[in-house]
Amino acid sequence: MSAPPQQSGGSLSTSNNTIIESAQAFEVMEIINRGIAYAIIIAGFLSVVFIFYGGISFILSGGQEEKIKAAVSTIRYAIIGLIVTILSIVIVGTVGKALGLDIVQYINFRDVIDTITGITSGSNSGGRTLN
Repeated sequence: MSAPPQQSGGSLSTSNNTIIESAQAFEVMEIINRGIAYAIIIAGFLSVVFIFYGGISFILSGGQEEKIKAAVSTIRYAIIGLIVTILSIVIVGTVGKALGLDIVQYINFRDVIDTITGITSGSNSGGRTLN
């Protein structure tokens, strides 16, 4: 038995939508805008994760020259990735405005934190929503 539709934020949604049904609720340009924005957010997040990973590898290298070089290389490439990600926000924003896309509106720090909070609160409860 499926859950009854619920009205939220001006759009009708059910708890068991397929990907196609969810995608049909948005326009093609909206999907492209969000996809590019999410790709940029994920790239930035992964860059920061690899900076921490390289730092931890450096600390745990124990003075071994090869491990130190590998850790420094990881940090270097992660910083380059972070710089490219930041530059891509500027480039995508500029090109997007020229093409009539508003991609930068989806790159919002508060939304990222809300999404992470929603994911972690859902995973702590075994996939159930706590009331």
